[in-house]
Amino acid sequence: MDIAYIPSPSRGVLYLGPIPLRGYAFCIIIGVFVAVWLGNKRWVARGGRAGTVADIAVWAVPFGLVGGRLYHVITDYELYFSPGRNWVDAFKVWEGGLGIWGAIALGALGAWIGARRRGVAMPAYADAVAPGIAFAQAIGRWGNWFNQELYGRETHLPWALHITSSEGGRVPGYYHPTFLYESLWCVGVGFLVIWADRRFKLGHGRAFALYVAAYCVGRGWIEYMRVDDAHHILGLRLNDWTALIVFLLAVTYMILSARTRPGREPVVEAGAAEDAEGAEAVEAKDDAPEGDKPEGKGKDVGKGKDEAKPEEGVAKSEPSEQSEKAESEDTADAAPKVDMAKDTAEAKKG
Repeated sequence: MDIAYIPSPSRGVLYLGPIPLRGYAFCIIIGVFVAVWLGNKRWVARGGRAGTVADIAVWAVPFGLVGGRLYHVITDYELYFSPGRNWVDAFKVWEGGLGIWGAIALGALGAWIGARRRGVAMPAYADAVAPGIAFAQAIGRWGNWFNQELYGRETHLPWALHITSSEGGRVPGYYHPTFLYESLWCVGVGFLVIWADRRFKLGHGRAFALYVAAYCVGRGWIEYMRVDDAHHILGLRLNDWTALIVFLLAVTYMILSARTRPGREPVVEAGAAEDAEGAEAVEAKDDAPEGDKPEGKGKDVGKGKDEAKPEEGVAKSEPSEQSEKAESEDTADAAPKVDMAKDTAEAKKG
């Protein structure tokens, strides 16, 4: 008897009138918002403008969705183009089926287009959004839970996933919740990138390469546990080979990049620093007390004239004081002369 297990939802879609609200779609949308929010915070902290990440995401997200769906349809073409299948189902993204490899590859192309239009370097942008992408994957994997898909081998562990649907060849039972394993792994990858970026000042795309390499390690062992149909090459699932190749490419890039371009980009977005300084100056002016704010141009002119008047008065008073002094000296000199004239006149009379 199974005492504890992870239940599957009874259905993965709710209807608001004629509008379907699908859990799979909600998980992807929430993941995108988290990635853009965190990427924006990291971009601004690196010296970029607020809003740049969202502007580039407008290009990256649609490209990523198309790339993820293309990868899934190409690698599982028999689900849509084999006898008895309907090829129109290839466009039903809401039913699940987005390959992360295609999503990252084509999403990177869209991000490159957006970055060029914005005038920023793609490696710096990739470093900023790397942990956010990992967290977005962690949230998006819960969409597989709503669709009762991507589970592993049968198990009776307390955290086994209880599959109740029998559609699409499913067999009800208890299985490894590989969607949960990958979700938790992606959370760990996101925090690993944040820590390593702070500790080693990763730049020039190395934070993004670390995310890719770390994700591939987890995807390798999780993919090995899955039991859904997949193409095999030399006994390994196709996604295992993809993870191995991408892991080697990511590690190679990290090594070569560290040798050729050590450190971090000093500037990630031209003009962002000047904009930030201007905004700080405006805020400082608005927050300054009324007495410290500079007055208007007209007031300054009037004030200057008023201040000049006392100076003119002082300048005029100086000559008047000097003339009074001179007059008093002349009066003093004239007094003895008058006395002498009187004595002379008296002497003549006598």
